[in-house]
Amino acid sequence: MNATPPTDQDFLADFATMGTFGATGNGGVDRQAGTAADGEQRRWLEGLLTDRGFTVRYDRIGNQWGLLELVPGAPYVVVGSHMDSQPTAGKYDGAYGVLAAAHAAFRVAARHRSGSHGAAVGREPVANVAVVNWFNEEGSRFKPSMMGSSVYTGKLAPGDALAVRDAAGVSVGEALDALGFRGDWDGPEAAACAEIHIEQGRSMERDGVTIGLVHSNWAANKYEFVVHGEQAHTGSTVIADRHDALLGASMLVVAAREIADAFPGVVHTSVGQLDVYPNSPVVVPSRVSLLLDLRSADEPVLAEADAMLHERVGRIEAAASVTIERRTSHSWPVTPYQPEGVELAAKAAADLGLVHRPVMTLAGHDSTNMKDIVPTVMLFVPSVDGISHNEHEYTHDGDLVAGLAVLTDVMERLLAGELTER
Repeated sequence: MNATPPTDQDFLADFATMGTFGATGNGGVDRQAGTAADGEQRRWLEGLLTDRGFTVRYDRIGNQWGLLELVPGAPYVVVGSHMDSQPTAGKYDGAYGVLAAAHAAFRVAARHRSGSHGAAVGREPVANVAVVNWFNEEGSRFKPSMMGSSVYTGKLAPGDALAVRDAAGVSVGEALDALGFRGDWDGPEAAACAEIHIEQGRSMERDGVTIGLVHSNWAANKYEFVVHGEQAHTGSTVIADRHDALLGASMLVVAAREIADAFPGVVHTSVGQLDVYPNSPVVVPSRVSLLLDLRSADEPVLAEADAMLHERVGRIEAAASVTIERRTSHSWPVTPYQPEGVELAAKAAADLGLVHRPVMTLAGHDSTNMKDIVPTVMLFVPSVDGISHNEHEYTHDGDLVAGLAVLTDVMERLLAGELTER
């Protein structure tokens, strides 16, 4: 067992290694949940954790847990993020948070073994450490996103999650079994949670902020629409006789952008995926399914945008001579992180002399699920040019190690019960 405290350079070297799993030609990664690349990086992380004396277990939905017992029988401070990615994605999103959690835990473990643990906060630990790599946060291969943390927090039934199938018909359960990562355990009891992530926006870099203290998330409404038309010949069928599902879907894409433009900077919308059938060059499509989302920090405005969208649906059905089915939906409101957790993180950043400020998260994260069941701290480090879900995603090494230092201090404070023993 390696008991030597890891250095910042050790962390950066491990981060470089992590980026080789599922590496793409332009500096990014492609390791979607349950794929071979996902399995390779999980086995590498397992080795990293066990070499430092952690016990690695997998729960029923494939969340990967690195456990270190400091106080026998006590619950765990859960710290981590996710290592799955979008196709041709950046290597920082999620993965940084898992590796930072592991290295913060290694530092805490080394201090505990040397007898100096708790010196920074003046107390001994009252909880244990759980480093987590959540399964399928991205939702690129299996829907919905944040699947692993949704199951862990009781928001999604394990059986329902395991039955979800990808575009090729492979279920979550089959993918996990093929890699050997489906356990028979529900995961550890959590006392508190922390996650660190790249911002995925430009505000921190623009304002010279090193540590973002996430105090709330944007609300979001996500829909799967299915546009139903009628298959026909693209050459011979008279335009007036066509029921073009792709035309209707395209009008939904445009409608989403026009709604965003009606609330500049306040509402974000997107259509990130379309599946066209039969997707033949000489056939008018008969069916298109698409995923559309709306997001805002202002819930009344989001409700107004949502009403605009659904009013447009009826107009599009008439204009394109199609029918539009709303098959599934998933939403979450604006919900704050515990103010005490934001204050705790601010103290940690201030003690390290780092520029910090409160920020909101526009994207969903596993911590947005965890904060509903335990006190949770969410931290950001800057993203260069705000680039994310892109192979050119980048965060400076100095910001990575600064975030690691803050996360380590936050972990020590949580282990000492600063948010739970009040």
